[in-house]
Amino acid sequence: MSFRQAAGAAAAGAALLLLLAPSAAALSAPSGEITVDPTVTVAADGTITLSGTYRCTDAAGPVFVSSTVTQGDPSVSHPIGGSSAVCDGAEHRWSNAEKNAPHTLVPGPAQVEATVFDLSATGLPLPTIHATRKQDITVVQN
Repeated sequence: MSFRQAAGAAAAGAALLLLLAPSAAALSAPSGEITVDPTVTVAADGTITLSGTYRCTDAAGPVFVSSTVTQGDPSVSHPIGGSSAVCDGAEHRWSNAEKNAPHTLVPGPAQVEATVFDLSATGLPLPTIHATRKQDITVVQN
């Protein structure tokens, strides 16, 4: 097999993997739930803190809770930290914090998206979403 044939086969295999990965994730039913507390605090130094609860089962690898906040322009979201999680079927608290520039968020309405997911422990680390939630919240100055 020539280098060109091997490179073509590798590219075709990678393309096939990318095509199949989303459909495999879409076929698996969510195995958890997540809540978001109705208020988000912003400290004077710009630290934004989100929190809530989660519950999940059947993780295949390391588990995380990610979160983003959008305020004003819906095309601009701010990632707010991330935390490790445990998928043991019990309800747990989560809290993510991120120091942003002061006034990134201002007191008032905003939207949060929080997700519990795991990364497969073998091969290419593909995410499996256990639960996701989009919710309106209120930003308050701490």
